[in-house]
Amino acid sequence: MTQHAVYFPEAFLTQMREAMPASLSFDDFLAACQRPLRRSIRVNTLKITVADFLTLTAPYGWSLTPVPWCEEGFWIARDDEDSLPLGSTAEHLSGLFYIQEASSMLPVAALFADGNMPERVMDVAAAPGSKTTQIAARMGNRGAILANEYAASRVKVLHANISRCGIGNVALTHFDGRVFGAALPEMFDAILLDAPCSGEGVVRKDPDALKNWSVESNHAIAATQRELIDSAFHALRPGGTLVYSTCTLNREENEAVVHWLKGQYGDAVEFLPLADLFPQAKQALTAEGFLHVFPQIYDCEGFFVARLRKTASIPPLPAPTYKVGNFPFAPVKDRDATKIVQAANALGLKWDNGMRLWQRDKELWLFPAEIEPVIGKVRFSRLGIKLAETHNKGFRWQHEAVIALADVTHRTAFELTPEEAEAWYRGRDVYPQHTPDTDDVLVTFQHQPIGLAKRIGSRLKNSYPRELVRDGKLFTGNAQKN
Repeated sequence: MTQHAVYFPEAFLTQMREAMPASLSFDDFLAACQRPLRRSIRVNTLKITVADFLTLTAPYGWSLTPVPWCEEGFWIARDDEDSLPLGSTAEHLSGLFYIQEASSMLPVAALFADGNMPERVMDVAAAPGSKTTQIAARMGNRGAILANEYAASRVKVLHANISRCGIGNVALTHFDGRVFGAALPEMFDAILLDAPCSGEGVVRKDPDALKNWSVESNHAIAATQRELIDSAFHALRPGGTLVYSTCTLNREENEAVVHWLKGQYGDAVEFLPLADLFPQAKQALTAEGFLHVFPQIYDCEGFFVARLRKTASIPPLPAPTYKVGNFPFAPVKDRDATKIVQAANALGLKWDNGMRLWQRDKELWLFPAEIEPVIGKVRFSRLGIKLAETHNKGFRWQHEAVIALADVTHRTAFELTPEEAEAWYRGRDVYPQHTPDTDDVLVTFQHQPIGLAKRIGSRLKNSYPRELVRDGKLFTGNAQKN
């Protein structure tokens, strides 16, 4: 791999010399920072098992090296990167994997360590969605996740990634993360605060990451992080788990933030050591049991992870003064729900009683039941899955519902050839060699749902959402064709 010129401010290097444990070499640190980052992916186990994914992709000649802290994570090396971007592979388009930096898989591994199985989880700073989708997979799409993103422009990306991965148990919000301690006190079994940070760990991906770096900006960022962790700790129920993580390397934004929280709340904050998270964890372990990952240790991005338990209630924050406004949805009545379920099942869409039907005007939605206690306390950007729109002839089923709920063994399922699937992703109607038996067709490729079509004569009318339609290189006619 070629080296790339990374910009290092002198004061940063001084700080790193002081922060680095004696067991690590500073020269190794500098060398690791100059090496480009290894690419990594995480198999989406909501859609496919790791074993089946490895079998499916075996003919492509991808070199997949397991990530030690995430059994569904792999570093990936490919010969065909130039001829086909990873994001244009069939497996990525149908949500079978997520392109995610290996070290960013650590916080979710920590959240679920030691058999922890939370029912209601908050991801405080969620976009673009790598950790939210990883949490959803660990929860098996059950329970509920409140995924919050402060930047309005990133909420759309977050939703697109959740939809592509077939996830239904997420409620999206768009707030400053500092509101949740007051708005939702003691509401969550587990909280991930992957805090906004100075990004010192990402120089391998972005050689200019430290162009605007200064000691003063570290101070300002740490002040915000303290407010965020305080808010998150209030929103956590006693007995719950909080994981605090950053992709930066200085102690002020990492260890010091967690010690500050302990200084505020004493014995209510218990540090849960991460020594046993994976076999090589001790190489990055701090005295407190946190993971302070310098890039040379595991050849990945720099990262920090701390896991805490809240052992007791703490004094509540003042109640918020804002008005949430009326919730525009109502639960669907039982008689109507039975009809909707029958119609959905006839198409091959199925869900369990962890999801509930709600209605707004002509829209039908499925909300995770576990989020219901939060309704009325905050305003949501988007909640659960949009299932259908009603019209006088029945239902107009929504793409995201098909991706999340389709049973590919159902009689409406119709498997496309690679060429037909490419036409589908390009937004074109498909003229299959054999005409399907049903008017409503659950379109599949590699036995994964990729959309819904109407059979009109011998063609399948494409309903793939316009904003998802692809041009450029796709997966046929290259190493993926086997």
